[in-house]
Amino acid sequence: MSDFLLTQEIGSLARHSMLKEKLSKEEIDEIINEGKDLGVENLEYLKDLLLKGGYKLFPKEMENFASLYAIKLFEKVGLDIIFNGEQPRMEMYQYPILFIEGIKPVGYVRVFDIQYFLKGEIQDVPKLKKPYHLEEFLFVKSHTKKKIKIPITGPYTLADWSFNLYYQRKWIGKLNNYYKEKYEAKREFTLDLAKNIIRENIKVLVENGAEIIQIDEPAATTIPEEVPLVVEAFNEATKGINCKFTMHVCFSKDYKLLFPHILEAKNLKQLALEFANRDKKELGIDDNIRKGYSFLKDFSEYSDKLEIGLGVVDVHVDYIEPVELIKDRISYAIKVLKDPERIFVNPDCGLRTRSWKIARAKLENMVKAVRFLKQS
Repeated sequence: MSDFLLTQEIGSLARHSMLKEKLSKEEIDEIINEGKDLGVENLEYLKDLLLKGGYKLFPKEMENFASLYAIKLFEKVGLDIIFNGEQPRMEMYQYPILFIEGIKPVGYVRVFDIQYFLKGEIQDVPKLKKPYHLEEFLFVKSHTKKKIKIPITGPYTLADWSFNLYYQRKWIGKLNNYYKEKYEAKREFTLDLAKNIIRENIKVLVENGAEIIQIDEPAATTIPEEVPLVVEAFNEATKGINCKFTMHVCFSKDYKLLFPHILEAKNLKQLALEFANRDKKELGIDDNIRKGYSFLKDFSEYSDKLEIGLGVVDVHVDYIEPVELIKDRISYAIKVLKDPERIFVNPDCGLRTRSWKIARAKLENMVKAVRFLKQS
């Protein structure tokens, strides 16, 4: 594996169709044929499980097979760094709160597109029921020789997307200022999540061989004045742990809001950001064409050490970016940063909102573009 322009996925694929509770015979046949194309083993056993009831009766077995399909898909398209498409996870917020004592699920809210998640209300100091990513990591580790990167929803996003009942009640009247009390309540909640939940998960993963962990903080710039809290929580979660840490941030209006604060994230090696959905479809590497990547100039001034996870395909549309377009987006990044070893190539975000067919086509073109650049 070359040590520059490494390709990776950000995290999720759509939950595989085999995880539906009811499948027709035609759908089962399609799943088995897909498995043959991907080179999945034990397909007769999978077909037997599907015919007997599938996900409704054998949820763990089906999640393992869905994870295996994702692993094989990522391997087949040629990604350098992979995981399992987050197949056992219902959603990036909903999944972890089910393993946190002190958070009560209270109802569904819309997050983006037509995606919904089960929102929780914090009712006590959060405590970890059990590490919730170890099992899937060990499964991936036993089924691939590729480098593995584990995506974990970060403490700030977990706090920001929760109803903060418990901590707000603690802080009412303490500072005689509603806004300061609300912030301190959120800060205490966020740091407790970092210490009690995220750090404990990370420690167990690293003890079992994890080498790259991605902290997902899509909410990082939602409230610009709270970016220092994002960094403080990141430091608390990763303190004293020997591992490569990356952070993924998306749907930010202005990545400059992360700086200079993000430079205080002591263990942070890489920022993975979305760019493609801000960019034109025209070819070229001039500034006026690649306006979606204009932040890279600021990035190069802020830091000459941080790696960039470069989003080169849009995860919100079915448009399959041509190889030439992806190549130009990467070439522009190389022109600006002048160091291909700092550039990792990935989709803007997780591909959960796209079909596997579309996701595969996007990733295949992404890998082809990188291979073309490496050979030129």
